[in-house]
Amino acid sequence: MDQRSGQKRAVDYLYPSLDPFDQRVIDVGEGHRVFVEQCGNPAGVPVLVLHGGPGGGCSPAMRRYFDPAHYRVVLFDQRGCGRSRPHASVDDNTTWHLVRDIELIRETLGIDRFILFGGSWGATLALIYAISHPDRVAAMVLRGVFLMTQAELGWFYGGGAGAFYPELWQRFLAPIPEDERADILGAYHRRLFSGHLGDETRAARAWAGWENALASVHGDAMGGDGPAEYARAFARLENHYFVNGGFLECDGWILRNLDRIAQILTTIVQGRFDMICPPVSANALAQGLPKARLHMIPLAGHALSEPGISEALVRAMNQLRD
Repeated sequence: MDQRSGQKRAVDYLYPSLDPFDQRVIDVGEGHRVFVEQCGNPAGVPVLVLHGGPGGGCSPAMRRYFDPAHYRVVLFDQRGCGRSRPHASVDDNTTWHLVRDIELIRETLGIDRFILFGGSWGATLALIYAISHPDRVAAMVLRGVFLMTQAELGWFYGGGAGAFYPELWQRFLAPIPEDERADILGAYHRRLFSGHLGDETRAARAWAGWENALASVHGDAMGGDGPAEYARAFARLENHYFVNGGFLECDGWILRNLDRIAQILTTIVQGRFDMICPPVSANALAQGLPKARLHMIPLAGHALSEPGISEALVRAMNQLRD
């Protein structure tokens, strides 16, 4: 089929856009206020949606993967991004703060166990939360797996993906002097946290542009600049987490702790040509989880909106329903 007809099928496969039945801001401590919304069936099976980034925030499109008659869908903007405040703040903003926030959200909403639904960094956070609180996770549906390892960061910020998109890689490197390019994460960190809003915004747009350009298997050029406020939060939070190794105790921490979640039914949807989070991580995760099912989607990249990715995710949620 051609690309256009495939996209139409994916759109038709999604559920209609849902209106939230509840929106609130929860004070999670340390000066952070986290935005939470619920949609679907208030008495339904709870699903927690974990967005990517870190720093990506939730969007209305993320509500469309769930049967609204069956699921109680909970979405929240993680610390520092989306509608949570303070915006773009990395103070008291670590993986373990987010795990604690999820527990507070669960308790506040009176939920015993969630299905976790997340992609990219959202898959990372789902896995870390599940390892930390396995009794609170009913199942997981993960997309574009990122295991927060140095090998993955080296691929995307060390030239691996750049070998496939050399012109875009050079554009990403352009703001960084030659003598700083041995450590791209560190070089961008200095610019994203310079204290000068204009410099931070320019660096943020270059950072976000590199990732956005490679999100879809059909993308072959830098997209237009997004809102400066979004780019700054996205870039600062991603960089903050990545230069700190996701605040995990050691490299490979997730794979070392898979025994704690071996009993959880896990569906993994992975684009075969994902340039941001290559399939090697999804494969390693599937091999380490006895109850994992890996669906490798041909001619698909990283984006949630890829037709094959969307269809597989809706199917996975419907199978859990049935």
